[in-house]
Amino acid sequence: MTDPTQTQPQTAFDTAERTMWSGRAHAYAASFARLCAHPVEHLLDAAGIGTGTHVLDVGTGTGTAGVEARVAALPQLPFPDGEFEAVIGNFVINHVGRPRAALTELRRVLKPGGRIALTLWGARRGAGQELFGRAFAAAEAVIPADLPRLDPAEDFARTADGFAELLREAGFTDAGARELEWDHRATLDEWWGGPAAGVATAGLVVTSQDAGTVVRIRREYVRLAGEFAAGGHELALPHIAVLACGRAQ
Repeated sequence: MTDPTQTQPQTAFDTAERTMWSGRAHAYAASFARLCAHPVEHLLDAAGIGTGTHVLDVGTGTGTAGVEARVAALPQLPFPDGEFEAVIGNFVINHVGRPRAALTELRRVLKPGGRIALTLWGARRGAGQELFGRAFAAAEAVIPADLPRLDPAEDFARTADGFAELLREAGFTDAGARELEWDHRATLDEWWGGPAAGVATAGLVVTSQDAGTVVRIRREYVRLAGEFAAGGHELALPHIAVLACGRAQ
């Protein structure tokens, strides 16, 4: 199959995201994957998926919700029009440089009347999501100036209303969205392991520091994480995400 990254120009954001995540699958699986798996059942329900439904799981990650894997790059997919009865995407819209073009492409591969369900890390964040940022500030870490940033012209309101409106702009009907809130359970070392291995934006911050600053970040992280102690060696980390769904015309 032709490499889709060669036939569809990528934005600087797309390139930075691809570089950031390249080679980090195992570190992601050992740290943030369980967190991101939490909304999968909600996605399946919102998309109306049942036995025998032909589903595209776009941005499948470790395969929590997907089965057969194909390599592609939004906003260009190697599937014909109307190929699928449902599309789900778990935290994929956070990682594309052209969200509207990506949604238009996902609508293209849906059958008329087919449903889409997507999750997004939104503007309202849980206390557990702020933990690393607080540790960086307390340790006086220098935040790199070249972190991946979406072109403001491509951005949208990272709220339930804003996410639903984005789906409507892409031509989906019956669009709606709601917040999901949950406490993610992880050990102190498991939660630190992702950033320490360079996973996600927090990982870019940690791995860009000198050794002394990393030690300070770890110390502040351990101190602040005490607020989330849940007995034994576990933390209970509050998280908030946005789930949106709609229907192709």
